[in-house]
Amino acid sequence: MKRILVPTDFSDHAEYALKVAAQIARENDSEIMLVHMLELPHEASDAVGSGSDIPEIMFFKNKAIQNLDDLMDSPYLDGLNVSEAVHFSKASEGITALAKKHEADFIVMGSHGASGYKELFIGSNAEKIVRTSEVPVLVIKNEIPEFRVHNMVFASDFSTEIRRPFTQLLALAKGFGAKLHLVMINTPNSFKPTHVAERIMTEFLDGFEVGEHSRHIYNDINVEKGIINFANTMNADLVGMCTHGRTGFAHFFNGSISEDLVNHTVRPVVTFKI
Repeated sequence: MKRILVPTDFSDHAEYALKVAAQIARENDSEIMLVHMLELPHEASDAVGSGSDIPEIMFFKNKAIQNLDDLMDSPYLDGLNVSEAVHFSKASEGITALAKKHEADFIVMGSHGASGYKELFIGSNAEKIVRTSEVPVLVIKNEIPEFRVHNMVFASDFSTEIRRPFTQLLALAKGFGAKLHLVMINTPNSFKPTHVAERIMTEFLDGFEVGEHSRHIYNDINVEKGIINFANTMNADLVGMCTHGRTGFAHFFNGSISEDLVNHTVRPVVTFKI
C-alpha cells in the first residue's frame, strides 16, 4: 500500500478518517494524499478554466488551503509523507479521477452514518465514490485511537465475479495481519442448505492462498441484518463487502442490499468494486 487518498471537508468525521489513514500509512510506510474538492457553480468553473481570479473563488480556495495547512500541523501526521491539494471539481468525479491519476491504492473517507450516504462527509457524492472507485474504499464512522484489524469479516455469495475483488481483500487482510471470517448469509428469500453453501465456498476458495480464516453460514431475516449481527458476534474490527458499481450496494449477493448496512453498523467498512 504505497499511496492513500484521503478526501476531507474539514469535519470531525473526515478527521477521524485522516487519523486512521495516518495509522495505516505509518504501519506500511505509505504516502498520504490529503485533498479538498472545491465544487463550484457552473459559471464559476468556467471562470476558473479561463484563469480568471473571481474574488469569491479565491476566498474559498485560500480558506481551504489554510484549513489544509492547519491539518498538516497535526501531531498524528508527524514524520509521515503527506501532500496537500485543493482541486476544483465535483467531489465524486474529482476523487475517483485523482485516485486513478496518482495510482492510489486505497481511499479512506469519513461518514456520519446517521441518515444514509446523504450524510457522508461530502454529501451524496460519497455513494458515487464507493460505487465507482477502482480501488478499495475504507469508510470510518467514529474516532478510532488505535486502528488494529485482528478480525475481518467478508460477506459474499462467493460467485465467480467476486474472485478479482477477493484477491484485493486477501492482500488487504494480509497487510493488516487479520484473521478472515468468511460468511455467506442465508435468508428466507435466498435459502441454501448448509451442504450446498459449504460446497460453494469450498469451490470458490480453491486456488486461493487464504491463510488463517474461518468459514460460516449465518441465517437471518435479510442480508443486512445478517452481516451486522454476524460482525457483532465475531467482534469484527472491519467488515468487507463488494459493490457492482452500478447502483451502489444494489445487486450485492445477486439481490438487493440497501445502504442501511453502512448506516446501521458503527464498525469500519471496506468496499471492493466487482
